[in-house]
Amino acid sequence: MMIDTIEIPISRTKVTLLLLVAIIFVIVGILFLIDPETFQSSIFKNKEIIRIIGIAAVLFFGLGSIFLFRKLFDNKIGLIIDHNGITDNSSATSIGLIEWKDIKRIETLQIASTKILMIITDKPEKYIEKAKGKLAKRAMKTNYKMYGSPISITSNSLKIKFNDLEKLVSDALEKRS
Repeated sequence: MMIDTIEIPISRTKVTLLLLVAIIFVIVGILFLIDPETFQSSIFKNKEIIRIIGIAAVLFFGLGSIFLFRKLFDNKIGLIIDHNGITDNSSATSIGLIEWKDIKRIETLQIASTKILMIITDKPEKYIEKAKGKLAKRAMKTNYKMYGSPISITSNSLKIKFNDLEKLVSDALEKRS
């Protein structure tokens, strides 16, 4: 059965909100670095731990801010579902086309309040090799070790609710079978 092409755009509103949150965390991280004494409390007693948290926040959310800023001006469609498979351009670990023939099943994973669609493939190395950059490759290897697949899709930057995304992908996977 033929699958109709479905295009899900990037949500500029969601990306802008995520960017603002990331920038706030970068600022807090910088404050932790500059003046750790201010943030000492019963939870954070050690200034060095506060500094380490500051460095981690600046690095992680700084990189995230760069990605989100670029995504704000990216004109590519966030996610395309068609007869070839799923073409993902929604996150920093997006690897483009995930072919239907390589997809065994999908699973839903929830970490804190974020729901994630895990695309279970029988060719994980093929997709890890497609990763753009060392950080993306490392993240995909970690996903594979922890969750059984290097490929994950969220609706965080897409103009769609997670449950609707999950249904679209499930239905398309059934149709191609």
